[in-house]
Amino acid sequence: MLTKNNSIVLSKLKYKDNDLIVKCYTQQRGVVSYILRGVLKSKKSHTKTVYFQALSQLQIEENFKPNRQLQSIKEVKPNYIYRSLYSNIYKSAIVMFLSEILAAVLREEEQNEALFNYIETALQYLDSEEQYSNFHLLFLLKLTRYLGFQPEYLNTEYPFFNLESGIFEETATSMYSVSGQNLTLLKQLLGINFDALSSIKISSKQRQEFLNMLLYYFELHLDGFKKPKSLQVLNDVFH
Repeated sequence: MLTKNNSIVLSKLKYKDNDLIVKCYTQQRGVVSYILRGVLKSKKSHTKTVYFQALSQLQIEENFKPNRQLQSIKEVKPNYIYRSLYSNIYKSAIVMFLSEILAAVLREEEQNEALFNYIETALQYLDSEEQYSNFHLLFLLKLTRYLGFQPEYLNTEYPFFNLESGIFEETATSMYSVSGQNLTLLKQLLGINFDALSSIKISSKQRQEFLNMLLYYFELHLDGFKKPKSLQVLNDVFH
């Protein structure tokens, strides 16, 4: 049966000579992989691949079959057209980085509409915003809520945060306890919305150090998680 499914592109991979496999996070079924047969064969069909850029938001008409590993697409059209994400070099670096993160951490083949709506809305905000250098920091921090390891909001006045347990501490209890500028920024970001990001001013060095801490936090809580290959590109662009 043909159904329509709003989707966010996570990654794409050339398969054989003319096919493309596209991994999407969908509103109705979580992670779904689609195969586009012959899409690279001719210039006419090749134009469709422009729809499948990283984190593009699409409406896909699909013939979904539950036991099939690769689903097929009947029709596809943009669900939201970005104005700046692909033309702005800084935003493009963020998109490349976040798409790699999301492709690694989103694994569930089941509906999670709250998570889908969060990603969709956050990307639209990034597209329209002019001050975005700290966007990826707050995006990842808020993402932890949906992945099940959000930092606890209790005792935020304490001078340490334990990356392993996800709680604030009165004293440093292990090698995972952090303090200093990373702790200060963590407290600033916890609980704020994206529209308050412009009030937070940090240096590129502080941004990189905090991002490294966040990625380590992900490593501690997600099996098999590794720092994205695009991290260096992101750091170079925002240096």
